[in-house]
Amino acid sequence: MSLPLLHPEPTPTQGGPLADRLRPRTLADVVGQDHLLGATGTLTRMLERGSLASLILWGPPGVGKTTIARLLAEQAGLHFVQLSAVFSGVADLKKCFEDATRRRATGQATLLFVDEIHRFNRAQQDGFLPVVETGTVTLIGATTENPSFALNGALLSRCQVLVLKRLDDAGLEKLLARAEAAIAHPLPLDAEARPTLRAMADGDGRYLLNLAEQLAALPEDTAPLDVPALSELLAKRAALYDKDREEHYNLISALHKSLRGSDCDAALYWLARMLTGGEDPRYIARRLVRFASEDIGMADPQALTQALAAWEVYERLGSPEGELAIAQAVVYLGTAPKSNALYTALGAAQRAAKGTGSLTPPAHILNAPTKLMKQLGYGAGYAYDHDAADGFSGQNYFPDGMPRQNFYQPAERGFEREVTKRLAYWAKLRQDRTP
Repeated sequence: MSLPLLHPEPTPTQGGPLADRLRPRTLADVVGQDHLLGATGTLTRMLERGSLASLILWGPPGVGKTTIARLLAEQAGLHFVQLSAVFSGVADLKKCFEDATRRRATGQATLLFVDEIHRFNRAQQDGFLPVVETGTVTLIGATTENPSFALNGALLSRCQVLVLKRLDDAGLEKLLARAEAAIAHPLPLDAEARPTLRAMADGDGRYLLNLAEQLAALPEDTAPLDVPALSELLAKRAALYDKDREEHYNLISALHKSLRGSDCDAALYWLARMLTGGEDPRYIARRLVRFASEDIGMADPQALTQALAAWEVYERLGSPEGELAIAQAVVYLGTAPKSNALYTALGAAQRAAKGTGSLTPPAHILNAPTKLMKQLGYGAGYAYDHDAADGFSGQNYFPDGMPRQNFYQPAERGFEREVTKRLAYWAKLRQDRTP
């Protein structure tokens, strides 16, 4: 049965991969980028003003970066030229710029689309500056990497960065409906398998249509597939994760902040995402040790021991057995009382150390291993704390002339509640015994 198409929709061409046949023919056909292409979207307003700027389109694969660039050129009346930074070099850029200059002389403007623009080196990226500044080309670069790290500051200052979103479930379902309309029959999926198919695409519209094309190739009388049958037939798309790129830092940040927020379930999810993506568990273990001191500290001194123990267990067992110990540490850290008093205290002490220069310790706490040092007063008047009845002398240990500082201010949580009582007790004794 032929399924009706929702307006506006692209008109499928005959032959070729389904993703190409369903490539949007107008900007209104593009799915999932309403913040750019809706009635009040950024690109919509640019086209209405007739002032299309040079752009960097930043987003994950399969969300329409190339298609949007092509349609922008068509709607703005610009000659469209496409290059890939993977396959192009300086000679290709030079020829492209020369051609654009000749077209400009005849009144024809050029939109240059560069896919994977972050793969060009610094010198190649600098080569775009003159032609962008003079308006010889309107540059649209596409990248899956964070432009702040992947592109030169000079090039970024001449382009507007627009973020494209991964397709949500509603957008993916709309693409499935278009696919079914193009093949003129429903895909053989039961009610549970359909959302599973969308999940397999992980926000990538092109990948979803490639999966749909595999299903469309099955005989039309194929019984609807359930989730196990679908999973057996199709390979799940690997989650986006690159250990030396931005996603690496995004996920460890998500893990760290979930732990700080005492949400061990969310922390376990981000841990699993990193492990599934191929992250080295030792890197995670190292970050957990850091977290134990930075965000828990003296609120639960055992947190550091637990994090170190998990790291040691992983070193002894390896993967996958040792990963359970890391998960145990994640749960322990996530459920422990939190305090950054230790982190804050060290920062304050370091600022004081930089500000006070090379002040020497007071003479009474200096050792005097030689006769000369004793004659100079080293160690004179030192009070041995264990000789005091309460094990506390109350002497000054800051440099002479430097007022006493209070760097460490424990929180009223966990073990630090007890530490607060001790510090208050010693502060009173010190006050009573200070001349």
